[in-house]
Amino acid sequence: MNTLEAIAARRAIKHYDPTHRLTEDETRQLLQAAMQAPTAFNIQHWRFVNVTDPELRKQIRAVAWDQAQVTDASLLLILCADLSAWKRDAARYWKDAPQPVQDILVPAIDGYYKDRPQVQRDECMRSTGLAGMTLMLAAKAMGYDSCPMDGFDFDAVAKLIKLPDDHVISFMIAIGKGTQPAWPKPGQLSYDEVVIENTF
Repeated sequence: MNTLEAIAARRAIKHYDPTHRLTEDETRQLLQAAMQAPTAFNIQHWRFVNVTDPELRKQIRAVAWDQAQVTDASLLLILCADLSAWKRDAARYWKDAPQPVQDILVPAIDGYYKDRPQVQRDECMRSTGLAGMTLMLAAKAMGYDSCPMDGFDFDAVAKLIKLPDDHVISFMIAIGKGTQPAWPKPGQLSYDEVVIENTF
């Protein structure tokens, strides 16, 4: 399946075969694909919590409106981000770049993020969104279905996964073998309504 086909075919699937499991190699392939997603200043602040403990999955389902995909999908990934990634040895994000590039970009990281908590959070949400879309398209290309989720108690899930204080949860993604197709797209807006040329 090529990329454009995967984009058109991907839908949020809610029902999964609970007996199916991805192999370790498939899981690694998916997560390594997500790690190719871009991040500002290459700070790679996404953190992917792969919930493999069945009991923990049940506890998360209890605070996620009892949505079946939380326990039934092959994978449950919680997309988090490190709000402090910009100040954690920033030189490592550019260690393989030419020295003149390092000399410009490494100091610029501190200048851009320091004392700007909203910018730090916004970058986390942008980056996890890009990584999440990459995950879902990679899953589709591998023959799997997915469901992005924000229908859960974020604070409760943060406690369950012992989220560090300087991290945030963006959303969750369930991935596996769907057992029921999605309903038809419920109301796609027109191209002319969503595409603006130059100015509103």
